[in-house]
Amino acid sequence: MAPEPPLLSMSGITKSFPGVRALDGVDLDVQAGEVHCLLGQNGAGKSTLIKVLAGAHQPDTGTIHWRGEAVTLRSPIAAMRLGIATIYQELDLVEHLSVAENVHLGHEPTAAGFVVRGKAARTSTARLLGRLGHPEIDSARLVGELSAAQQQIVSMARALSHDVRLIVMDEPSAALDPDEVDNLFRIVADLTADGVAVVYISHRLEEIRRIGDRVTVLKDGRAVAGGLPAKSTPTREVVALMTGRNVEYVFPERPASAPRAEPVLTVEGLSRRGEFDPLDLQVRPGEIVGLAGLVGSGRSEILETVYGARRPDTGRVLVDGRPLKPGSVRAAVRAGIGLAPEERKAQALLMLESVTRNVSVSTLSRFSRGGWIDRGAELGAARAATRELSLRPDNPDVPVRTLSGGNQQKAVLARWLLRGCRVLLLDEPTRGVDVGARAELYAVVRRLADEGLAVLLVSSEVPEVLGLADRVLVLREGRVVHTAPARELDEHRVLDLVMEGSPAS
Repeated sequence: MAPEPPLLSMSGITKSFPGVRALDGVDLDVQAGEVHCLLGQNGAGKSTLIKVLAGAHQPDTGTIHWRGEAVTLRSPIAAMRLGIATIYQELDLVEHLSVAENVHLGHEPTAAGFVVRGKAARTSTARLLGRLGHPEIDSARLVGELSAAQQQIVSMARALSHDVRLIVMDEPSAALDPDEVDNLFRIVADLTADGVAVVYISHRLEEIRRIGDRVTVLKDGRAVAGGLPAKSTPTREVVALMTGRNVEYVFPERPASAPRAEPVLTVEGLSRRGEFDPLDLQVRPGEIVGLAGLVGSGRSEILETVYGARRPDTGRVLVDGRPLKPGSVRAAVRAGIGLAPEERKAQALLMLESVTRNVSVSTLSRFSRGGWIDRGAELGAARAATRELSLRPDNPDVPVRTLSGGNQQKAVLARWLLRGCRVLLLDEPTRGVDVGARAELYAVVRRLADEGLAVLLVSSEVPEVLGLADRVLVLREGRVVHTAPARELDEHRVLDLVMEGSPAS
């Protein structure tokens, strides 16, 4: 008996855009019921490949076979009709519509040829949400009122509302805490047990070990490895394939001794009711202090309160011993505090503007002459700041939206360098950044600290906090449960503390 053909087979796929060959003869085959992980640095071709699979891009050459038959995916609707659904990292939900309306958007329930809204759509949606383990999500609620994790569940429900046989998940865990990631993996296991295939894209290699069956690695638009066993292929080998060199999850060397200068940032009794308890901390020039804890532990809220984006209920923030006006971003920025927020695309970057304007936006008055901006001075200053951080490409006139995640983050950091900030707040600095670019960002942050910046860091990746910070505050449910030099902690100890708590020390 002949072997069963792959559910999906893509052969020799090429795709070019003006000046760029995004895909150069890529092969990919996916079996029914497997989790096939797609890896590669930003710019490797992953997004282009999944858009070809989703029918959003047409390949220049190559063939696609679905269940053994050649197909042409002329549109996303054509792909969906075959049973191929894609859940993008940037969720394409309509915030002002309800959960049920989003789930059935474009294929509303019908009876006797008429669209049926209301109860029928809500009942169908509730059934799908129950299958995904989230019956508590109200199908009548507006999507814009849901958390990021809940919105992702809605996207999955929309995919399952079709007769889906393959789901592409692009960085699905990026905005999830550990418990939510566990639930995501349970959902994936249930889907594959029913024979549904999953193409899973993630920068987190530890996730590939947990959930993947096979791995295909892309580099520079080519598949440099296909069908590797996900659980047994050494991480070092995967990273070398992705980057073309041996890059490990290595952090810059810490200074031999702790900084002894007076604190540049002091937080005294700072609190926000329902978010975090009264907090004291200090950060000295040249020091990186990390906040470790689960999503909901108050980490990001602390950073935003220090930055003045949230008004504290108690306490104060001081820079060089001088208290700042509570709840004032302007006062914080004038005092030398800069924030690289968790959602850089939505909260920090002007995506349609140039790198130059994104870097200079907090310092435009410096380049203003009689109400006009001195374009030459602005460009020169931006170029100097971006070159200091080795931002690529070395062309500050390109739109910031065209940059990789790591270089977009460098643009945010360059903004604060140009501003001359003395305290840098980093919230999830490597989210959506590939493994090779992470090492570059770690080196940049360490160098900035070594040059005298005080850095307060938040990351949901415990190894990142322990590897980059000099000192760590462990948070649980808005309370500091432990403080220690990073070299005295390990990942298991921190996880025990955030899950169980411990007397403050």
